[in-house]
Amino acid sequence: MGCCYSSENETTEEVTLASSCKPPNGTDWANTSVPSARTDEQALLTSILTKTAQNIIDVAAAESVMMEQHEYMDKARQYRYVVKQLRCSDT
Repeated sequence: MGCCYSSENETTEEVTLASSCKPPNGTDWANTSVPSARTDEQALLTSILTKTAQNIIDVAAAESVMMEQHEYMDKARQYRYVVKQLRCSDT
């Protein structure tokens, strides 16, 4: 009684979850070891991060290289030539 939609004849059932909740092997939860799948996942993640770090191109460092004007003009000429070749091959 006292709760919404309750009656005086109603029986209350209480289920204690904490006492019935034990690890499957009977040990304490705090003493359980990390599953090997989680360790494998961590090793895979570390491997991916290492490979990514090795393949990153530092654009900020690349911009600090100064070119002489004639080098810049040569690169611009080569770029225009390649673009012209690509346009001709598309038609």
